[in-house]
Amino acid sequence: EQVIGQDFVREFITDDFKTAVKNVLDKALHGKETANFEFPLITIEGDRIDVLLNATTRRDEYGNIIGVVGIGQDNTERLAKVRESIKLIDNVNAPIFGVDIRGRVNMWNQCAIRLFGFSREEIFMQE
Repeated sequence: EQVIGQDFVREFITDDFKTAVKNVLDKALHGKETANFEFPLITIEGDRIDVLLNATTRRDEYGNIIGVVGIGQDNTERLAKVRESIKLIDNVNAPIFGVDIRGRVNMWNQCAIRLFGFSREEIFMQE
């Protein structure tokens, strides 16, 4: 009951995500739903958790938009594991790189930098 009547964005969203979260909610209020939007949320204890949100338009029995239903999932542990994996990949003693579907390098670890001599900035700036 402590959250009922509170401004969701102002009270529970970190400053760096207030605009983005407000945009997602505003879109849902205009009938455009958003899936898999990631943002941090502040708990009652003041802790930050990472949330994966699906924002869906809420309608009454006549089809009129009356609000937003947000379905969130605590994504904190998964993101911590991803960050740990990235750190592991970056520090392994083998050159590791990734290439996206357009053939562009999107991952370049420390060993690749040492072996090939190109910094991440040089690799990522190339077209």
